Amino acid sequence: MIQLIDYGAGNLTSVRKALSHLNAVFETPTTAEGLRNASAVIVPGVGNFEATTTLDKVWRQSISTAIKRGVPLLGICLGLQWLFDGSDEAPTVPGLGEINGCCRLLQRETGDSSVVGPFKVPHVGWNGLHQVRGSWILEGVAEGQQVYFTHSFAAPITDECVGSTRYGMDFASVVERDQLVGVQFHPEKSGEVGLRVLKNFLNRIRPSYGR
Repeated sequence: MIQLIDYGAGNLTSVRKALSHLNAVFETPTTAEGLRNASAVIVPGVGNFEATTTLDKVWRQSISTAIKRGVPLLGICLGLQWLFDGSDEAPTVPGLGEINGCCRLLQRETGDSSVVGPFKVPHVGWNGLHQVRGSWILEGVAEGQQVYFTHSFAAPITDECVGSTRYGMDFASVVERDQLVGVQFHPEKSGEVGLRVLKNFLNRIRPSYGR
């Protein structure tokens, strides 16, 4: 079954609604033991990187083991950032370390023209996706499609980056490596485009969507 991780970092209600809308079967495990037979794992989240400390050594080991077994994993917003080594938002808190690099505060680069008017952080609202390369998580999503963001820190563009977005600077808005994926935007709040991304993820565990 799909395991939707609750570590107290919000947005579970909207993710649950989106998954239910797509007829996915999921549960929220109370212990890391629930990941042992997971068909897929979703790590959502909003807020400060320090919130990820709730995912202690046991949770981290169980999630890493699932990734090594080839279980599809989707990180959303803070969940994407947690896949990296860490974040300047909480320098003493380690990320999962599945992707090299550190998340940094959004800044407006000299000469940037991507933002009309004052540059505000957090970045809240709709912005476009640039597809860096072919990707199963972005299958059926057209170049430049708008999705919904709310964040202050962002992941660097690495080899795993399959989609980028510009807000003052370019950052990784979609990462993918084999069955491991992450999106900085909120698919559960991004209309039909977001539902398509979630469908693409669920299609990796077809035909049962998690049963």
